[in-house]
Amino acid sequence: MATLETPPSIPAAAATGNAPAHRDPNVLRWLTAYTASLVGDSVYFLALGWSAQRAAGPAEVGLVMAAGALPRAVLMLAGGVVADRLDPRRVILASDAVRCLLILSVAAAIALTTPALWLLVAVALVFGAVDALFVPAVGALPPRITGADQLARVTGLRSLAMRLGQIAGPPLGGVAMGLGGPAAAFTVAGVLFAVSLPLLLSVRIRPLAPPPDHDQAVAGRAPATPAERSTARADLVDGLRYIRRHRLLGPLVLAGAVCELGLIGTLNVGMVLLNAERGWGPSGYGLIVACFGAGATVGATLLAVVGRLPRAGLTMSVTLLLGSIGAAVLGLVPDLSSAAVLAALVGLTAGVFGTLDGALVQTTADPAYLGRVTSVVMLTMVGLAPLSYPLVGAAIGVWGAAPVFLGCGAFSCLGGLYALSSRAVRQAELPRR
Repeated sequence: MATLETPPSIPAAAATGNAPAHRDPNVLRWLTAYTASLVGDSVYFLALGWSAQRAAGPAEVGLVMAAGALPRAVLMLAGGVVADRLDPRRVILASDAVRCLLILSVAAAIALTTPALWLLVAVALVFGAVDALFVPAVGALPPRITGADQLARVTGLRSLAMRLGQIAGPPLGGVAMGLGGPAAAFTVAGVLFAVSLPLLLSVRIRPLAPPPDHDQAVAGRAPATPAERSTARADLVDGLRYIRRHRLLGPLVLAGAVCELGLIGTLNVGMVLLNAERGWGPSGYGLIVACFGAGATVGATLLAVVGRLPRAGLTMSVTLLLGSIGAAVLGLVPDLSSAAVLAALVGLTAGVFGTLDGALVQTTADPAYLGRVTSVVMLTMVGLAPLSYPLVGAAIGVWGAAPVFLGCGAFSCLGGLYALSSRAVRQAELPRR
């Protein structure tokens, strides 16, 4: 599979990522570009939703947003194959360039005329398809810009960038909407995608080291031959087989999938309905969400600063189990202050679990498979887990919030118990410097 080799003019030591990730200019350039893209994403989604609301009504807003989710989910696995067959940086560059041109074109069209619903649906479809290429490539890039001992820090920094995008994007988009309407918000999003391009071009890429023999042994198979990887379909099947047979990656992916299926609907749709049931009002809901976000940020910061936690697999499993229990109990708390404190603790465990899980995947997987591994992980989040939204809403409508929170939390606990039952997960460690 083709990778972009480090230019001869760059010394090998400079490309190996020996410096701590938070002080490595190469990593920081990539992180800045990634953060700009994430903030641009948030501004784009805000502008798209408001434009749909102005063009039609509430039902059409859901249609437009769903239009973007569909190609993202359908094409995610194919995006993983593309990321592994090509240089991930080139895929990210092409994705941001297409998104930049697309969003700036939409901004110009909206500035000249009232946005039609068909235009917004078309934009959402194209953006979602490009996102299916962007996400796996982002997951495959870190081993090509830093050393294995810094991948845990990079995962923590990446989690912080995601939180920053979620925090900074909506207010920035709101200001742009207030000053110039949807056209201005789309323009801001396009400019942010444009900012990422020169930064990504300046990132140095190092050649991938051949995987150790024991990595293939634990995967249960020999490396695929060029003939076996001659087609995209063969690459996809090879990647899925690699995950299934890997003694650590398989349990990590499955435990994470069970957690996402159990908690995403509860912490999104369920939290809104719980807030309404308790009568805490919009400010109460905002407080709970803010506390969860603050806790998750602290959890991600921990690994970004420390760089390595001992007994990473065991710590990840325990925090997953504790977070699932906390989410289940959220439906039982009677007052807002208790819910806010518990949400912060659940966010903390989610931040630690998510960062450790991502770091273990990054440091365990053969870098040649990382795009496909990332695509499977993300498919659970953007393709399967959102299917629980209507189920959670309907269940709360019938039985109320408390039993549904308990049931979903118990289901998520199965992921934690499965992780704890896996010897490979319990004994998993992050690389030492």
